[in-house]
Amino acid sequence: MTAAEPPSAAEPPSGSGLSSVAEPPSEELSRLAGLHGVATSYSPAPDRTVAASAAAVIRALTALGVDTGDPAAALAARERELAARLLPPTVVRWADGGACAALDALPDGTRLRIETEQGEARSSVEQLPPGVHRLTATAPDGRVAEAHLVVAPARLPAPTGRSYGLLVQLYSLLSRRSWGMGDLGDLGELTAWAGRALGAGFVQVNPLHAAVPGAPTDPSPYRPSSRRFPDPVHLRVEDVDEYPYVTDRDRLHALTERAALLREAVLGKGALIDRDAVWELKREALELVHEVPLGPGRRAAYADFLAEEGEALEDHATWCALAEVHGSDWSGWPAALRDPRSGETARARAELMDRVDFWSRLAWLTDAQLAATQRAARDAGMSVGVVHDLAVGVHPLGADAWAQQEYFAAGMSVGAPPDAFNARGQDWGLPPWRPDRLAESGYAPYRRLLRALFRYAGALRIDHVMGLFRLWWVPQGLPPTEGTYVRYDAEAMLAILVLEASRAGAMVIGEDLGTVEPGVRETLRERGVLGTSVLWFERDWEGDGRPLPPERWRADCLATATTHDLPSTAARLSGDHVELRHRLGLLTRGLAEERAEAAADTGEWLEVLARLGLLHGTGGGHGTSTEEAEVQAVHRFLLRTPARLVGVWLPDAVGDRRPQNLPGTWDQYPNWRLPIADAEGRAVTLEELAAEPRLYALVEVLRGLG
Repeated sequence: MTAAEPPSAAEPPSGSGLSSVAEPPSEELSRLAGLHGVATSYSPAPDRTVAASAAAVIRALTALGVDTGDPAAALAARERELAARLLPPTVVRWADGGACAALDALPDGTRLRIETEQGEARSSVEQLPPGVHRLTATAPDGRVAEAHLVVAPARLPAPTGRSYGLLVQLYSLLSRRSWGMGDLGDLGELTAWAGRALGAGFVQVNPLHAAVPGAPTDPSPYRPSSRRFPDPVHLRVEDVDEYPYVTDRDRLHALTERAALLREAVLGKGALIDRDAVWELKREALELVHEVPLGPGRRAAYADFLAEEGEALEDHATWCALAEVHGSDWSGWPAALRDPRSGETARARAELMDRVDFWSRLAWLTDAQLAATQRAARDAGMSVGVVHDLAVGVHPLGADAWAQQEYFAAGMSVGAPPDAFNARGQDWGLPPWRPDRLAESGYAPYRRLLRALFRYAGALRIDHVMGLFRLWWVPQGLPPTEGTYVRYDAEAMLAILVLEASRAGAMVIGEDLGTVEPGVRETLRERGVLGTSVLWFERDWEGDGRPLPPERWRADCLATATTHDLPSTAARLSGDHVELRHRLGLLTRGLAEERAEAAADTGEWLEVLARLGLLHGTGGGHGTSTEEAEVQAVHRFLLRTPARLVGVWLPDAVGDRRPQNLPGTWDQYPNWRLPIADAEGRAVTLEELAAEPRLYALVEVLRGLG
């Protein structure tokens, strides 16, 4: 998980009654938990098992709708239910015809009827088209079961050839046309330039999901209001077709002048990116644009979008309109409005129809600019195009949590258990999906989410891809140490992911850094999902712990030197990342000890780079500093690996030393608010990037990839 964490109590308060020694669940409770996919223990290391507390298990089961007042009775009822069940609610059949346990377990003589997505009736599961179909099974004893049948390609095709690309946080990429933060116009310029002039195959960006409105807005792109719909703050307002026809030109001019002041404050005066101020100006401008009538063709396209998105868009726009009236914390709205299906909500929607239309229009405009950016990337010769990022969850007070309440586990939050890097565990403040409700619906909200994202993505990065298999649920009011794992149907989650990606002709990259359950990476690779490998973490952990030789790296991955919440390469090479954490009081050991450990780690890698002959004294036809030479050597190493994709953190190309996010901080560091900057901390525009000798020298290292 890559969101900065808000402050939360990691230890129980004095007098809370919580014990540091958790009471383990009883045998009956453990068996009941197992039948619902709730773990009663976990293994932070191969030789260590930790029992989950009975409180955590009971809270997780309760969130799944299980009555735990009498575990024995609940266990007996669940066992009877499973024994009588012909089929699970969702069945997966891979297109290669492999075994399907659910179908193979049906009694002999069971008749099948399949209604395909295309409306055809079949009596056999053989040679079904890919899709999510309706399956009815009638057993000889008269029992009848209905299920969703997911038919998916056995795997996603491997990328053709190797390619390199740029990794960037879009808000940080300002141009001379930005309104104080990077936008989709800037992304279009970046992809066109990188594809045509640099030979790049892709550009990966942060999640562009809709944020929870308010002042201040949570700046983390990993705690969105909605993952389904993009944030209109990313719109290039001037590129909207109706913009030239705004009648109040004086007001529009005043807004663009204020936007120029925001831009210059960031680029020339060292100010932080102020997303709220940018959105205030863009919202006012978009209100003026909204007053311009759509032409017949545009009106027809908008109507198509409304029809295609249906209830989901209506819910999202209704939430946005209600939030303008009642505030973004929907838990504090009038009781009837907390239910998206209530009569009162329907009446409020009708009364606010103009605002509902405004927010629906913004979703359409943003979707259109995103699609145009992907087309521009492919037109520029990129083999992949834009790689979008899917956050692991949504904000509990946002639009998705309101509109999809039946799919979220009430009273629970996603996080991570204690490990060697964080003894207190983590609580990310994101409500988890209920696996049972997903399965009953045929994973409808998950399918719709993926379909929407793949509409404008050349590839999709999935944050914390291990969440397709299990998530650490933390009961509200308890510390992260008092959580437990809850299982998801990974086969179904993967089948739908592969199905939707294959329909879109897109790749999938899983962020699988950190502690990963055995078998997860192998299963993802089997289905064609690429992993993520970061140089500094790639060591021979099962052997001597030394840096892993390039030939031993996996091929099915995106290989990078760093990410948005790790130190930049220049900072790691210089040790600046240790100094930063020291200044912020984040070190858990003495400064000298931390410096020595960091220097030893970096020194081992530099020794490997030198031994392989990758450290060149000059490069790119201009004088090269030691630091630049080392950054180039790191990327030469990445080229030596078999990785199918190699990513370059764009700030590395200009020597930026500041991380975009510093995990473990909240207000001590300006997470998600920094522009790309050079080694001296001076903000660098997109136009300056395109003329930066240091960037071109690094690109020359990568041009031979293919």
